[in-house]
Amino acid sequence: MNNNEVIMPIIRPMVPEDRDLIMPFFDQMSGESRSFLYEGPQRESMDRCLRGEYPDRRTFIAVDKDENGKEFAAGYVFLWNLNTKTPSLGIAVSEVWKGRHLGRALMKYAEDYCYKHNKGGIFLTTHIANARAQKLYLNSGYTKLGVNNEVVFFRYFDDELPENDGTV
Repeated sequence: MNNNEVIMPIIRPMVPEDRDLIMPFFDQMSGESRSFLYEGPQRESMDRCLRGEYPDRRTFIAVDKDENGKEFAAGYVFLWNLNTKTPSLGIAVSEVWKGRHLGRALMKYAEDYCYKHNKGGIFLTTHIANARAQKLYLNSGYTKLGVNNEVVFFRYFDDELPENDGTV
């Protein structure tokens, strides 16, 4: 390994025991990140996911260790509406991991999950002022569909449009 190579955190499915890792994640977010993520509703939604209240969602966590060897959540990605051909994706990266390509790795992990489960693509939205996320999505093959209160992106997995299941 050269000195410029970044060792990515472990990305894996989130389990209820990860509550002690993920809840502090929301406390470390900057004001800008909180505004982009809608931190209050996200924290509550995450808690409900960990309790198993959303059977059509999957959440994946990136776990890293600090200088003392203590684990912490470096980021997470979630998929919801998995009962459709085109689920939606949400992603968040800790302040210490921003700019180090963890968002790209989390997105790839979620996309691989969707491929394996025969999904036709992924929808996502982002805050209109979140230029960093918009750049990531465009560079990752997503198409900007439009702007309302948020920017809407979609990524097709095949050359053809997925069969219309009422979500496209």
